[in-house]
Amino acid sequence: MNKIRIGILGYGNLGRGVQLAIKQNPDMELVGVFTRRDPSSVEVNDPSVGVYLVDQAKDFQDKIDVMILCGGSAKDLPEQTPLFAQLFHTVDSYDTHALIPQFFAKVDEVAKVSKKVSVISVGWDPGLFSLNRLLGEVVLPQGNTYTFWGDGLSQGHSDAIRRLDGVKNGVQYTLPVKEAVERVRSGEQPSLSTREKHTRECFVVLKEDADKDQVEQQITTMPNYFEDYDTTVHFISEDELQKNHSGMPHGGFVIRSGESEANEKQLMEFSLKLESNPNFTSSVLVAYARAAYRLGESGQSGAKTIYDIPVGLLSLKTAEQLRSELL
Repeated sequence: MNKIRIGILGYGNLGRGVQLAIKQNPDMELVGVFTRRDPSSVEVNDPSVGVYLVDQAKDFQDKIDVMILCGGSAKDLPEQTPLFAQLFHTVDSYDTHALIPQFFAKVDEVAKVSKKVSVISVGWDPGLFSLNRLLGEVVLPQGNTYTFWGDGLSQGHSDAIRRLDGVKNGVQYTLPVKEAVERVRSGEQPSLSTREKHTRECFVVLKEDADKDQVEQQITTMPNYFEDYDTTVHFISEDELQKNHSGMPHGGFVIRSGESEANEKQLMEFSLKLESNPNFTSSVLVAYARAAYRLGESGQSGAKTIYDIPVGLLSLKTAEQLRSELL
């Protein structure tokens, strides 16, 4: 069996998770890790895997099939995905929902020229939750869909905080409003604003001489991240952050509340409860790397979302096996 050759761009929490996930997929092998840091400072705990500077990736076009991009959505992926889609099939977890259409168009243009497949915005949301929102709408066309995140630590929002001037370190938790959840599960179908569904709680370590009020203002007014939510910012020490906020749990649920033509109430719910947000997200990325490779082998190109990819392409099993074992 010829293995799918994988590269990892960025070796933070998500990149490390991708490395672990690849080990669970026997049809894949990790060729290299690419970083902006000094490669000698990056420990991958596998002597067979090379670590290289990002600029060296162009030398691996004939050695890597799919590059999994593990950067942040705020700054990294808008630049990295269009760039690397010129060289490889790619997979990313771009999660700025409001900007996905523009991001898709930019990546699609590049990937079609390079004849590569670039799977964007997969993880669990956007990603698996997106798929369940669609399923809810088509199965229960008369109704409303509700997405709740948390309680949990958000990687993308935490990354956005850490990139602000004056911030040394920080994390952000998303918390569903319990009253709103109860109303939805009762079948009420309330009309809820963004602010009524979730709150956000931030724990921030300031750099020396940073302006606390200015940092708080930057966070609470950040478009697409915090400005539409009731957001609380706590300033804490680095020791407290490491002691109490080093885990990365997350989860959430998608609920479709509707009714049939006979006026019966129907409720669909898909939920996740995750001990490690990055390790679960990385497992989704790896599954879609298989699909990206297969689509490329079939002659397809351009940007793809979870809506464009047959779910059977994610599996190591053949179509015959899926029909006999899972259908």
